[in-house]
Amino acid sequence: MKPAPPPVEEAEAGDPAAFAAIVAAARPVVLRGAVKHWPAVGAASPGGAAAAAYLARFDRGAAAEAFVAPPAAAGRFFYDGALTGFNFARRPGAFAAIVAAIAGLEGRADAPSIYVGAAPVPEVVPGFERENPLPLLAGLGAVPRIWIGTASIVSTHFDESDNLACVVAGRRRFTLFPPEQVANLYVGPLDFTMAGQPTSMVDLRAPDLELYPRFARALAAARIAELEPGDALYVPALWWHNVEASSPFNILVNHWWRATPDDAGSPFLALVHAILSVAALPEAQRRGWRANFDQFVFRDGDADPAAHLPEARRGILAAPTPALRRRIRQFILAMLGRLA
Repeated sequence: MKPAPPPVEEAEAGDPAAFAAIVAAARPVVLRGAVKHWPAVGAASPGGAAAAAYLARFDRGAAAEAFVAPPAAAGRFFYDGALTGFNFARRPGAFAAIVAAIAGLEGRADAPSIYVGAAPVPEVVPGFERENPLPLLAGLGAVPRIWIGTASIVSTHFDESDNLACVVAGRRRFTLFPPEQVANLYVGPLDFTMAGQPTSMVDLRAPDLELYPRFARALAAARIAELEPGDALYVPALWWHNVEASSPFNILVNHWWRATPDDAGSPFLALVHAILSVAALPEAQRRGWRANFDQFVFRDGDADPAAHLPEARRGILAAPTPALRRRIRQFILAMLGRLA
């Protein structure tokens, strides 16, 4: 049996400045006990019923959507066998009722797998964020989102945003892969996903290395974070992560934030458009466009590709501002409109 991947490094982050240094390094870090002082962590320690009662204090009747998988799924939310659908259903309901139903499944061996994912805390449990603050993220504009469920597995995926994930109840194992391992993760359809993000097709519990031989290289680069209530994990943007919640009742509060303004657009959409316009070109042209992307987009060492131009004539290569981003979006929309 191959040895398990090594653990994610741990660090102290007692103030926003220390946490900013962790973020600047762009590597996953476990912040052990970072939120153990949260009232929610203490309130949830007796079990699901106690956690549900604590959350009910903040309930204002908000709606939510539950992901529900049959016992045969063994907690893994994924595609069906033909990749024409999924092995779970989405069911809308009242947030409080869904949480109570999840808590009521605790101890049932034949229970389905259920979770509510990424529900905005200020909307579904307003006031929770004030009672359970996170000063480390001051000024970043991160909106806390809550995940509540039975034992479950969220397949290996990446997020476009940085993330600080805080465990409130249950145990969680994150298996993380650096962005450069994408070629070894056997990514599923980019335009047909379970929750918006592409996922690896490999079942991490029992990887089929005959079907997915390069996954062995990904495993060699993987890191594992074992988290208990009160622990937090920083996951840099674009790091792939598989998330296994192993307890019968689990709560996680995560915080996403971006390094660029929201009006800068999505790099994933830029990737999709590049697939449309660049991927099928002859090899020589792809090499030429790679050079252009390196010069104008990736900018090794943050070199300014317009430094030789007068500042007033740098056009879309000028320093980004809201007005310039709006101008670029309008230019893109106009160009796409010609193709519609």
